Amino acid sequence: MNFQQLRILRETVRQDFNLTTVANTLFTSQPGVSKHIKDLEDELGVEIFVRRGKRLLGLTEPGREVLKVVEHILLDAQNVRSIAEQFASRETGNLVIATTHTQARYALPEVIKQFRAEYPKVHLVLHQGSPKEIAELLTVGSADIAIATEWLGKVPEIATFSYYTWHHAVIVPRGHPLTRLESITLADLAEYPIITYHEGFSGSSNMDRQFSEAGLIPDIVLSAIDADVIKTYVDIGLGIGIIAEMAYHPEHDDNLVRLDVPNLFVPNTARLAIRRGVYLRSYAYALIEKLVPGLTEQKISEFLHNESIADQDFSI
Repeated sequence: MNFQQLRILRETVRQDFNLTTVANTLFTSQPGVSKHIKDLEDELGVEIFVRRGKRLLGLTEPGREVLKVVEHILLDAQNVRSIAEQFASRETGNLVIATTHTQARYALPEVIKQFRAEYPKVHLVLHQGSPKEIAELLTVGSADIAIATEWLGKVPEIATFSYYTWHHAVIVPRGHPLTRLESITLADLAEYPIITYHEGFSGSSNMDRQFSEAGLIPDIVLSAIDADVIKTYVDIGLGIGIIAEMAYHPEHDDNLVRLDVPNLFVPNTARLAIRRGVYLRSYAYALIEKLVPGLTEQKISEFLHNESIADQDFSI
């Protein structure tokens, strides 16, 4: 048994049992992948995969149990390397953050600026994607920290912490009829074409739920993952926009008006997440505490070892 066999087993499951994709991902050949799988099964004396001819269809019952152990072994191997890097050089290395466009564009810049001033030798990487993609990046070890409003709490391998709470706001061109109303209702919004976030982004599920509970069907004429795109199409008159409140800047968006409607939509919570069981470098914890003051390495450790706690609520 060797690490390459274990990596191939894990990657085969991640790639939906497509051995060609596994070979390409691990920079090897498909025959080599097949041989490693056969050798591992022969050594263990059990079949790990369900087969139909030469095709792999899924994991057998012993295969599912083996995979659990393999995941732990490979995570521990990654942790060993991280520990060595930590003590070899405490202030150099890479730090990968997986997040959405909204967080990268509007919530993170000032904190990243402060962090870079203190850790100039740490190379930061920002991966942007959907909340589901972000969770997958964190789970497979391609990211150290994840930040998103949706999805992260659905993955058992991930521990999440409250980052900050925010509301949706309505944006309209100057002179729009909604600017003349003393108070705005969901029914008022539903009278106009709406431009907002794509499903699964920036609290869109909460917003959809509010309209549904009010018995309203909003006319969503365009959806996007980027608030800047939403603002562009509101500006040309395609409809009214519903965006995260922090995505509006009076000095940059002076052609638009933000209408705060905190009572129309439930508040949203952006969450910071890490992979359970992973060893993080000290500078990763330094960034986490800048994001969520008071969320120290010790408090994270206490949380991860207390299975009775479902989540933590540290707010900035």
